[in-house]
Amino acid sequence: MADPRFFKRAGPFRLRELAAAANAELSQGADPERLIHDVAPLDSANGEQVSFLDNKRYLPKLGGSGAGACLLEPAYVERAPPGMALLVTRKPYRGYALVTQLFYPRPRVAAGIHPTAVVHAEARIADSAAVAAYAVVEAGAEIGERCSIGAHSVVGAGVVIGEDTVIGTHVSLEYCLIGRGCQIHAGARIGARGFGFTLDPEGFLDVPQVGRVVIGNGVEIGANSTVDRGAAPDTVIGDGTRIDNLVQLGHNVQVGRNCILIAQSGVAGSTKLMDYVTLAAQAGIAGHLTLEKGAKVAAKSGVMRDVQAGETVGGIPAMPLRDFFRLVVSWQRQLQEKSDRDE
Repeated sequence: MADPRFFKRAGPFRLRELAAAANAELSQGADPERLIHDVAPLDSANGEQVSFLDNKRYLPKLGGSGAGACLLEPAYVERAPPGMALLVTRKPYRGYALVTQLFYPRPRVAAGIHPTAVVHAEARIADSAAVAAYAVVEAGAEIGERCSIGAHSVVGAGVVIGEDTVIGTHVSLEYCLIGRGCQIHAGARIGARGFGFTLDPEGFLDVPQVGRVVIGNGVEIGANSTVDRGAAPDTVIGDGTRIDNLVQLGHNVQVGRNCILIAQSGVAGSTKLMDYVTLAAQAGIAGHLTLEKGAKVAAKSGVMRDVQAGETVGGIPAMPLRDFFRLVVSWQRQLQEKSDRDE
């Protein structure tokens, strides 16, 4: 059970309501009017809770589970214990996410501007928006309906935030346009100056960064991630993209729709990630490259060339993942042979 100090639970809900939310079918004999009070893992759920099975490694836990209901695939129906109501779907984890959203909807912050917030007279804030303590909203900024601005965050001059977007605490936003329904978590820095300069015998000379950051709808940006504004063209993040904590995007980077950028990955300036690209943790992408649609980069990889559509690469420098694994096997064999000779 989630800690009620932090998470407010809705419900209870009838099984038929959960099935409808998850786009699942109730198993034969399940009472559609039965009340379910919460969600829980298989190994700790009780008869008033719903769980899920999405990975066959956890099949042994299904038989001994005390959950009152479970979301699972059709192939595992026969493995469930007697008396457990089943919500049958080919996408049980997605169903579980939708059910959990029923029980734990995103909390709505009461509309209004905290007395300690500093709001410029020329800023435009929707009546349904919330601005928390010590936040700063500068001249010309626009904050849409039902937005929430966290404590100590700064919304810079001219920044536009679309409706239903949530800005966490200690976030700084400058030179950016943000779409609808986005989440930007604590400590993120959006629109800071890109790393642009020239070096000659007289020293460093800054190149003005006169672009923006343009963020689409439904984008999530994790805690302490940074997105530099463009040098002349904009830095762009497409609709639905998910960016984890501690990710860095350089100036002019173009990120397509529904990409996934996992913790501590970084993309150097002017590189393009097309739609559905995935960067695993600590992947590093050099500048001025293109990763085509659906490309995947393994964790801790260094990409120094373009990546073709649907290709999966890994290693430093990154190469097709199967080639990298062949190299690893070869290295291990050579080390073992050397060890045998030394003995």
